[in-house]
Amino acid sequence: MGSQLPIWSVLPFVALLASIALLPLATPRFWRSNRNRALLVAAFAVPFAIALCAGFPEHGPGALARSSREYASFIVLLASLYVIAGGVHVRGSLAGSPLSNTALLGVGALLANVVGTTGASMILIRPILRANRARKRRSHVVVFFLFVVSNCGGLLTPLGDPPLFLGFLKGVPFGWTLSLAPAWLVANGLILLVFNLVDERILEREELERKGSQLEEVLGHEPVAIVGRRNLVLLAGVIALILGQGAGRWPFGAAEGLLLAIAALSYAWTDPSTRRANTFTFGPIAEVAILFAGIFVTMIAPLEILNARGGELGLARPWHYFWATGSLSSVLDNAPTYLTFAAAACGRAGVGVESPHYLADFLARAPENARILQAISSGAVFMGAMTYIGNGPNLMVRAIAEEDGVKMPSFGGFVVWSTLVLLPIFALVSWLFFR
Repeated sequence: MGSQLPIWSVLPFVALLASIALLPLATPRFWRSNRNRALLVAAFAVPFAIALCAGFPEHGPGALARSSREYASFIVLLASLYVIAGGVHVRGSLAGSPLSNTALLGVGALLANVVGTTGASMILIRPILRANRARKRRSHVVVFFLFVVSNCGGLLTPLGDPPLFLGFLKGVPFGWTLSLAPAWLVANGLILLVFNLVDERILEREELERKGSQLEEVLGHEPVAIVGRRNLVLLAGVIALILGQGAGRWPFGAAEGLLLAIAALSYAWTDPSTRRANTFTFGPIAEVAILFAGIFVTMIAPLEILNARGGELGLARPWHYFWATGSLSSVLDNAPTYLTFAAAACGRAGVGVESPHYLADFLARAPENARILQAISSGAVFMGAMTYIGNGPNLMVRAIAEEDGVKMPSFGGFVVWSTLVLLPIFALVSWLFFR
């Protein structure tokens, strides 16, 4: 089907991603409504699905059914992690010193691999804002929080970031992403080092500008306690379930039903005051569910086309895939970008995307394929940090910070930060691991 689909069949996918990227900035009032988002998604996805099934009656319905099952598995896991993380509240505050801030971001980088970048961001953004409330300048703390906790930290497990979970659904072994640990360590270690230097410099400047000891003020803190610890047990259950799903070939719906049951138990088990303290609502996950419903339908065309004709792009070396995937992940959602370039790599290796676990076949073909998929994975996860629209948690964290009185950089201002801090680090990662 990929060799027969016309190039213009990718337009619904491109237009939908462009709308997701631009409409929150151009018409924020319109975009705040999930109803409006659903209407927009339907306008792109429904005509495409009808045309696909009518134009390719032999293969179109099957491709649509496969994509729908993958969407269900994907969104059920995200929703489960979101609900469980929403029942964990960190009470009190840490010190707002550079060393304490750096340590908390480091903890967030590890936590992102357990509850996902979205879950870790929602758990830790308020504690770090409280810790730095006495500081005059806090926006840089949130910027680096986005770099590490909301993006680059989630590279080590399929739970960490949506692209990696999609890879898991396509046959990548659960533990395979641990092979990315060297790149994870270099990237996050250097970002944390830069953050510590920047935070110390800004605090020193504040010491000169304000009367009294700024450092003594930020060192004050309240006892920290974790409320909703039962949810940590349920989280362990989710991890065990995903590992079991990867070890065997469960029928569709079995793992999804168990995940929904765990999420329902978490919601019933958690004191409502804990969720209120986290300002938990179903709005963000509903938004993700609506948008990805359209993405999973419309991305059928580019996946099939790239798998059939991906060799025409000229991508051959791992670093080609790292920068190509990362460049698009900066301005589009990184999950479909990951699948798009993975399909192109599979096509070049002679692996079709019709199999439910085609990435397992791709990895088994040649040792070099593992390096290519490592490059795609790293580019998708890391470069979601380049803009506010590169990854789902970015806009949510920005909104929470602004509600707390933090004057966040504009879209362009954030790009300046990411260009100065991240691009040199990513260039080093590319040279070290993906040459």
